[in-house]
Amino acid sequence: MSIVKEFKEFAVKSNVVDMAVGVIIGGAFGKIVSSFLADVVMPPIGMLTGGVDFSQLRFVLKPAEGTAAEVTVNYGKFITNVIDFTIVAFVIFMAIKGINAVKKAEPAPAPAAPAEKKCPQCAMTVPVAALRCGHCTSTLAGRPS
Repeated sequence: MSIVKEFKEFAVKSNVVDMAVGVIIGGAFGKIVSSFLADVVMPPIGMLTGGVDFSQLRFVLKPAEGTAAEVTVNYGKFITNVIDFTIVAFVIFMAIKGINAVKKAEPAPAPAAPAEKKCPQCAMTVPVAALRCGHCTSTLAGRPS
C-alpha cells in the first residue's frame, strides 16, 4: 500500500475529520471567550477593584538597562488566563451536559433467553432443549407425543 493511499484513508476517516472540525471551532470559540473576557468581564472587575487593568499587573524583577528590556512576572495576564480557562471549561461542561440530556436513553438490552431449566421431578438443572432429564430420566415438557 502506498504512503499516499494510506494517508488518504487516514485523513478521510470520520474521526479525523470530526477532530479537525472540533479544533477549528474550538479555536474560534476561544477567540470569542477571550474577547468576552477582555472586553466585557474584566473592565467591570477592574472598575470594582479601583480601575485596575489586570493585564498590566506585574512584578518587575530587573528594570530596563540601556538596550536590555525589563524582566517582569506578568501575573495579571496569568489571572486573566485563569478566568478565561474557567469560563471556557464551564461553558463546555454546560454544553456537554445539555447534549447528554438531549440524547435519548438507550434501551436496556433484552434479557437473554435462559440456557437451562429445572426438571419438575428432581429439581436438577438441565439444558432448555432437553426432552428428558439426564438425572432422573423423566420426560420434560415440550417432547412430541
